Amino acid sequence: MNSESEKIMRVIEDNEYRRTASRQAIVDVLVESEGHITADNLAEKVRKQAPRVGRMTVYRTLDLLCELGVVRPIYQGTGAAHYILMDKGSHHHLICNRCHDVIEFDECVADAVIEQVSKQFDFHISSHLLELHGLCENCHD
Repeated sequence: MNSESEKIMRVIEDNEYRRTASRQAIVDVLVESEGHITADNLAEKVRKQAPRVGRMTVYRTLDLLCELGVVRPIYQGTGAAHYILMDKGSHHHLICNRCHDVIEFDECVADAVIEQVSKQFDFHISSHLLELHGLCENCHD
């Protein structure tokens, strides 16, 4: 188990949920996939490593991880949600409306907006997900 998996398992325990072998297997595969994976693909990969873990357990664990703020679903126009790790507190994507390519970037261009919104609504923002939709360089004319 790597340190990222351990951090996530601690979040589960700190919120008074049990550390189970199934949850551990799911978290390990999620971290190995670098957090960009559909629920069905995650279930498939988990079944290869831990055949006794059922698809519904994967879905319930993803729901729990979303509730705890560890992962977030993103919708890239392909129908199925992709789950991303929120390990850095923020996540940024450019999503092409035509070919559905996703470009991930680390530079936070929203700092000023986040600060303004935080002050305006007296709201402590702990994480954010920024998705910008448009056309990539291969799709725009």
